[in-house]
Amino acid sequence: MIRKFRRLVNRVATCVLLAITVLGFGFVTSAQQTDRAKNIGKKVKCVCGGCEDTASTCNHTGGAFSGPCDTAKTMLKEIDQRIARGESDDMILQNFVQEYGPTVLIEPPKQGFSWMAWIVPVVLPLWAVWMVWNVVRRWRERAALTPAGGPGVSADLLARARSEAEKERDE
Repeated sequence: MIRKFRRLVNRVATCVLLAITVLGFGFVTSAQQTDRAKNIGKKVKCVCGGCEDTASTCNHTGGAFSGPCDTAKTMLKEIDQRIARGESDDMILQNFVQEYGPTVLIEPPKQGFSWMAWIVPVVLPLWAVWMVWNVVRRWRERAALTPAGGPGVSADLLARARSEAEKERDE
């Protein structure tokens, strides 16, 4: 009888530990999903129209309420549901692009014409500095080639000026 009781206690204890373990992993997975949803939400703009924040950082201050808008909450909930279904981050982002267009992404995709958004901010200032340097260099070369004395004076004019100067001195 004592053996049966010990077996029963061991089975109950094993079942309780197994249940705690499974529930504990469930809470950890849920927390990881929420963190993952927030990270994905930082890559997507809130489409409420009242802000330019990400879905994770949407925070309306003042006005009728303060905190994330309903649109941002809905977007995060949708991301969380897609994570629970086992979708990858890229697949979730692609679904948002299909639904709202490419402007929903915080960073434009690094492909095709969108490369311009990555290249122009770097290349344009470098090109402008190079152009200014060339213009200044050319100006300096032209200034160095121009004689400092001005245009040359003919011998006839010089002789006439000397004779007039002598006449004035004599008077």
